[in-house]
Amino acid sequence: MKTLFALIVSSLVLMGCNTMEGIGKDVKKAGEAVENAARK
Repeated sequence: MKTLFALIVSSLVLMGCNTMEGIGKDVKKAGEAVENAARK
């Protein structure tokens, strides 16, 4: 039972890290778009 719980918790943590990484990439792309628009 403890092993199953640990597996579930670790899966949720890893999924959260991947989601945060994706959000970071999206924010970076949005920032680059704003910067390029400001240059024009």
